[in-house]
Amino acid sequence: TSFADLTAQLQPAVVNISTRQRIQVPTNPFAGTPFEGLFGGGQGGQGGQGDNGQTQTRRGQSLGSGFIISDDGYIVTNNHVVSPGAPNAVVEQITVTMPDRTEYVARLVGRDADSDLAVLKIDGRNLPHVAFGDSAHARVGDWVLAIGNPLGFGGTVTSGIISALYRNVGPGGVGTGGAFDRFIQTDASINQGNSGGPLFDMTGR
Repeated sequence: TSFADLTAQLQPAVVNISTRQRIQVPTNPFAGTPFEGLFGGGQGGQGGQGDNGQTQTRRGQSLGSGFIISDDGYIVTNNHVVSPGAPNAVVEQITVTMPDRTEYVARLVGRDADSDLAVLKIDGRNLPHVAFGDSAHARVGDWVLAIGNPLGFGGTVTSGIISALYRNVGPGGVGTGGAFDRFIQTDASINQGNSGGPLFDMTGR
């Protein structure tokens, strides 16, 4: 009648992931447009806003969720959570925040953009972790829990059922194969910042 015991068991392994990014942007917001010469003084003019391709550095960040899969600190998340937010951005640091607010600097072990998956590693010992389930045993109508750690506010839990299996969302349509035809569809609410978080069955996998 309640998901409380299962949530208490699983939530410690679901972490917040944030990045610190360096972004190069033109000092002239009209750079590359027909209005570029009207602002900043132009070639040899005063002010130099955006003249000669000048840029300035700004800071950016992204926030998402992930889950620990080993007691020594391997973490799975979405690739887009740890990717630059703009073409001219560079990710300088990835930070993993545990539910108890302990922070770790993470390193990127590997990523696959096509399936939107990434693996991180933090230096820890005896960390709470969860195990993968077997989606081949999942059935439409099964209860599931979606757990995230979004926006630095702490954990969030939503429940629902499996609405469909092997959903195809790829550009080639049904039957094309590849990484885009094996999605599990659920009606559990997925909140902003839940990207990278896990979907659990009732055995906690």
